[in-house]
Amino acid sequence: MNFVPKIDRRAFVVGTAAAGAGFSLGMSLPIGRAYAQGTPELNAWVVVRPDDTVVVRIARSEMGQGALTGLCQLVAEELQCDWAKVTWEYVDPSASLARKRIWGNMNSTGSNAIRQSHEYVRQGGAAARQMLVQAAANEWKVAASECTAANSVITHAASGRKTTYGQVALAATKIEPPDPKSVVLKDPKNWQLIGKPIKRLDTADKVTGRQKYSTDTQMSGLLNAAIKACPVRGGKVVSFDAAKVSGMKGVKNVVKVGDTAVAVVADTWWHAKKALDALPVVWDEGPGAKASSASIAAFLKEGLEAETPFVGNQAGDINAALAGAAKKVEAVYAYPYQNHACMEPLNATARYTAEKCEVWTSTQNAEAVLAATVEASGLPFNACAVSVVTAGGGFGRRARTDYVTQAVLIAKQMPGTPVKLLWSREEDMTQGTYHPITQCKLTASLDANNNMTGLRIRISGQSILAGIAPERLVKGRDPATFQGLNPGGEEGRLGYEIPNILIDHAMRNPHIMPGFWRGVNNNQNAIYLECFIDEVAHAAGQDPLAFRRKMMAKHPKHLAVLNAAAERAGYDKPLPKGVFRGIAQHMGYGSYVAAVAEVSVASDGLITLHRIVGATDCGYVVNPAQVERQISGSFVYGLSAIFYGSCTVKDGRIEQTNFHDYNSMRLAAMPKVETVLVPSGGFWGGVGEPTIFVAAPAVLNAIFAATGKRIRSFPLKDQGFRTA
Repeated sequence: MNFVPKIDRRAFVVGTAAAGAGFSLGMSLPIGRAYAQGTPELNAWVVVRPDDTVVVRIARSEMGQGALTGLCQLVAEELQCDWAKVTWEYVDPSASLARKRIWGNMNSTGSNAIRQSHEYVRQGGAAARQMLVQAAANEWKVAASECTAANSVITHAASGRKTTYGQVALAATKIEPPDPKSVVLKDPKNWQLIGKPIKRLDTADKVTGRQKYSTDTQMSGLLNAAIKACPVRGGKVVSFDAAKVSGMKGVKNVVKVGDTAVAVVADTWWHAKKALDALPVVWDEGPGAKASSASIAAFLKEGLEAETPFVGNQAGDINAALAGAAKKVEAVYAYPYQNHACMEPLNATARYTAEKCEVWTSTQNAEAVLAATVEASGLPFNACAVSVVTAGGGFGRRARTDYVTQAVLIAKQMPGTPVKLLWSREEDMTQGTYHPITQCKLTASLDANNNMTGLRIRISGQSILAGIAPERLVKGRDPATFQGLNPGGEEGRLGYEIPNILIDHAMRNPHIMPGFWRGVNNNQNAIYLECFIDEVAHAAGQDPLAFRRKMMAKHPKHLAVLNAAAERAGYDKPLPKGVFRGIAQHMGYGSYVAAVAEVSVASDGLITLHRIVGATDCGYVVNPAQVERQISGSFVYGLSAIFYGSCTVKDGRIEQTNFHDYNSMRLAAMPKVETVLVPSGGFWGGVGEPTIFVAAPAVLNAIFAATGKRIRSFPLKDQGFRTA
């Protein structure tokens, strides 16, 4: 707990960049005795004010998923404070670094905000409670063991004396913090806040409009910047004619940003945008300009039959199983590029001087933003500061820091002036890091009794890590490619017992940059696996649920969520005429999920989504109401992806530029969502991403049941289907 890693400039910049790509930094976290300037904090996580207000420090990012409320619940549970007086504040990563990274990993990707920090934030709450109780006991000259704490009140039962946290907080800050090893956390059976559907702390501000997002940043002397990067990834700026727009209304400067982009700085963003639209720019688009969706698809198709050393899961002898099969089933699926399409476009505000560089932005990894600021500014760590602001959506895109680097590079060319860079929607859509494109060939063997004896899966397509964090590859292999198909591990194990398996990856990396997109590779892997299992079940002449259950005896948690979803959906009961079911299950980010979808399909291709039942086992549920909202929200995201989500490539560039050609689900088209929480305890799984995996395959299997048509490439709008 007290080990602090030695970090030099390059190690920190490289390490946090990788963490921003979705991986945690290895380190041990001290609760430690350290005090913020002028603030009587009890420890890094807890500040108690004289009026009994409890300020919980939040080191992870809030982007709509409810992490800040959940983290506050964890701290408050152990602190035994009055929840009505709990508030919060974000942690400054530069302050964390100055204090030997006391707040630890600040990365909020992979549904890890709670599952990777639950223990040490609870320890922070428990340690603060012990210090408050000890302070009261010292004042009363009694043993701390004779005192109890509840609802921000400390009581000495023998004498009847009481005091509040606020009254002893200052004295408590002078007490030596307890050894972290001695801090005993509550037994889950005694939890009073954890597991309760407590209202989110940020809802009121969002409803009333008081919530400030990064886009809302304002300060004296602020200027605004609009930016345009080369439309083809890998291209560069050759030249631009600033004189053509320098006289336009409000324009203050026209600057080159690195080798790849040009920005206009003006008094308002709209003036900057209009001038940028009129700016003549000559690009060197590079070799990527020759690429198209067709050429990329052909490139991936070659990988379906190529030799590859990258194996993710192997058992038995798949070749013998296929050679001796009584029946073989084979299918090829394909999954497209997809954009994050956050409601709030990427933006950051930067102010640079020779002595200091400050950044205000929303992010999924504040430490990565600090690293990007240090690198772009050329200033030392102690001369850089980052203020984290609530994000209007992240979904993995805000784990990248390209927009922060751009903001700092622009600000460097206007020293002393704060400049807010805001990407246009078109820039946000065409300069993304996209859900990777893949194809998949699956082959299964059945014996004479229609038991599945073998499964061969070949994935051909992009490696996210090869594109954004190649140092994370394992001997050239990208382990993230196999999410949900692994032989074990919390990042997604295959939930079926099949004696002969070979799952491998033919890495094919087009020039389009891939990125971590909510659910990541689980999304297409769940479709490939769960739709194909359905195909095999039908080929075997068996009910899809019964067929799955036969192979899941050694995977009880997978089976439990599948059964829970089926039971809530009334799987054994007949549906109304014209309504059909589909099922799916998967595992990832430490959680087990399943879904049952009910759909009907009209003769003109109109799909009505009647209901989806989603079951989740995330071990411990911190806030059941929030988990239910996350499940519903993930279904919106997952269904949008499968119905509409496709980014196509022409002349090397992404064609989709706004929501008119990159649509999303509307309220009228969404099904009724029912959630089933089956927390089995003993582990902490993720919530924000896992259920997105099963939305699409459940619906696709239901569409097959309704039409007899198996959809293997996406989106559905390209296959003649539509929603209301």
